[in-house]
Order: sequence, then structure tokens, then C-alpha cells
Amino acid sequence: MIGQRNNVSGAHFAFTDRWGGVSAAPYEELNLGGAVGDDREAVLRNRELAAEALGLDPTQVVWMNQVHGPDVAVVDGPWATDTDLPCVDALVTARRGLALAVLTADCTPVLLADPVAEVVAAAHAGRPGMVAGVVPAAVEAMVKLGARPERIVARTGPAVCGRCYEVPADMRADVAAVEPAAYAETSWGTPAVDVTAGVQAQLERLGVRDRQQSPVCTLESHDHFSYRRERTTGRLASYVWLD
Repeated sequence: MIGQRNNVSGAHFAFTDRWGGVSAAPYEELNLGGAVGDDREAVLRNRELAAEALGLDPTQVVWMNQVHGPDVAVVDGPWATDTDLPCVDALVTARRGLALAVLTADCTPVLLADPVAEVVAAAHAGRPGMVAGVVPAAVEAMVKLGARPERIVARTGPAVCGRCYEVPADMRADVAAVEPAAYAETSWGTPAVDVTAGVQAQLERLGVRDRQQSPVCTLESHDHFSYRRERTTGRLASYVWLD
């Protein structure tokens, strides 16, 4: 259920895989995405199961309506209802015990924490969001709350890798013009984009030193959801919070 977990000085980072939930095919099993066609009750139960596995209160997990943009919301509590979810691709909080969640199925989930300033962030970095600067925007929002880039701990989760994310040559050129580190080639020799490499380069330029990257490629791993592989499929979740 929880594919990866990492703790650093009171900051917690966790990434799910696709197993241990109640959703039926093609969302089996632990689909945590509420906007992909799965049964609502199954998604809610899956969110409860994932939160319980992490020792979290499911009512204290904050979600967002992800739209592949650069916007960030600073939050101090969960939304009143699902219809209140803002159209943003990053969340930031300075409230301990409040978990921030990001949904992905090939895009790069980015979790950030400054345990000294007691500030955390979760960002959804797809190709458009990476190019638009959602990760630098999240770091900027953290800094406004007292974080310092050199203290920020960054963890990127399971995502499609540059060897698998095939794109047209002109798209690769457009992305690389903004973020050269994202320029890639597939294992079969065609143009590709490496979103995680782009995110890592952005974090390095911002002064974030403590960075780790998941080795999992979602397209290659059948333990993870992949939109590029399956189209109709579930969503993984990545969580960050402070004790």
C-alpha cells in the first residue's frame, strides 16, 4: 500500500503504490483519485485506508484540484467540502499534523519540508507545470512562511522516466528551451522529456541541497498506476506532513 516512506527530523514523506485498496478494475486496487471515473465510496474508503496506514486522520489530509498550472494555495486546514478544492498544483502549510496530498499517474509528485521553519509543501509537476514553474512557486511560498532553501528537504516520487516519456521533437525543444535538464531520449532512440530531471534541476538552482528521487518509473512498474500505459486507471498519492 505504502510503496515508499521517509522521515527526516519530524518531516514525513510517503508515496503509495496501487495495492491494498478496494477499487475494482480498471482502478484496482488503491485508487486515490476522485475524478477518474471510479466509485466515490471506493475512493473514500481507499483514502481512509491509506491515511490509517500512515497514522493520519483522513479528515486532516488536504487535497487539490490539479490543473497542470503554476498556482499555489497556502492552507491551514482541510477544505469544508470536495467542491471547495482550489484549482492549484501546489499546497503549502505551516500547520503541524496537517498532511498535504498530491495525485499522480506519471507526473512527478514533489514533496518539500523545512522542519526548522515548520513548513511543508506538496506539488504536482507534470510537463506543463514543470515548465510553468510550479515547483519554484511552491518554494517561494514556503520562503514567505519562514523556510530557507538550504534547509528544505525534497523528495520526488514515482513518475514516468525520461527513457519512457516519448514526445514530439518540437515539444521536447519547447520544454528544453525553458528547462534544458528535461531534454531526454527514449530507450528506443526517440525524443523524450524527463520531468523529474527538470524538477531536480530547478530545486538545485533554488539552493535546495537535500534532494532524493524515487527510482520507480510508473510506466515500467505494474505496481503503480500509469496513465500513459493504461489511460483509464487510478491515481497514486504522495503525502507530506510534520509531527
